[in-house]
Amino acid sequence: MIRSELLQALAKENPELRTEDVESAVDTFFDEIAQRLADGGRVELRGFGAFSTRHRDGRVGRNPRTGESVEVPEKRVPYFKPGKEMRARLNVS
Repeated sequence: MIRSELLQALAKENPELRTEDVESAVDTFFDEIAQRLADGGRVELRGFGAFSTRHRDGRVGRNPRTGESVEVPEKRVPYFKPGKEMRARLNVS
């Protein structure tokens, strides 16, 4: 699902809301998750999963085009761990 499909689904389920209101709610939701992760926090949505960040050490990489060594700095990357209910829904027999 892409963002526009999410907006359409929410607008369909909530016909009393204007399209701008639905878009504003989705933007606020994603902005808050991104801001919390940027601040080093964690976001947990019960039944869905948890968003957090993981630390990656710096390393020496290689430019695939030239083969030359390139220093890759340390960084934090986003990480998602699905919740127990989400895993159960995905693995229904």
